[in-house]
Amino acid sequence: MTNETQVRTLDASALKALAHPLRVKIFDLLAARGPQTASSLAALVGETSGSTSYHLRALAAHDLIREVEGRGTARERWWERPKGRIDVPGPDEMTSPANRAAAQIVTSEFFRLRHETLMSYLNRPQSEVPEAWRDVGITITTHLDMTPEQAMSLREELESIVESAIERYRGQTGPDVRRVSLRTELFDLPTPQQATRGSSDDTVEES
Repeated sequence: MTNETQVRTLDASALKALAHPLRVKIFDLLAARGPQTASSLAALVGETSGSTSYHLRALAAHDLIREVEGRGTARERWWERPKGRIDVPGPDEMTSPANRAAAQIVTSEFFRLRHETLMSYLNRPQSEVPEAWRDVGITITTHLDMTPEQAMSLREELESIVESAIERYRGQTGPDVRRVSLRTELFDLPTPQQATRGSSDDTVEES
């Protein structure tokens, strides 16, 4: 397994360090946009560079991010996310109330940012998209009737495709290269009885 395909499962201390909406956003921006400074992140998130610098140090203390080697100065440091994937435990996997709360913050914020990115893509005027990229994006939603074994087999196929893409393209550079978002979702839907029960008591469950 290469460094870029290794999976790090966050422990309780790293999860708590990440459990702040601004830190999740900074963490996400470093993945989406590559290395940044406290000043460039401040401009992106609408905060002061002192604030982003504080949160960057907190993330670095738990090895969630690292300083870019050989780049920057004593006054302007560059930060990046280490290569590899992050596994964020769900709230139901945490044993203490504090850890469950941290997991809930991180998970909710990641998915909020994911939805925000998708809506930004869907609402972007075509005039702002380079012509060569206008027919590239696609969103697909379908519903299938499957057994748990079939769903697991499909999951493994999708994971294989994603891993293959990571091996081929991550770190690629060139005049026509742009960062893209690759998303894979596969989950079972509630039964009619579950859907009715959930709609009446506003309960949201996450697995």
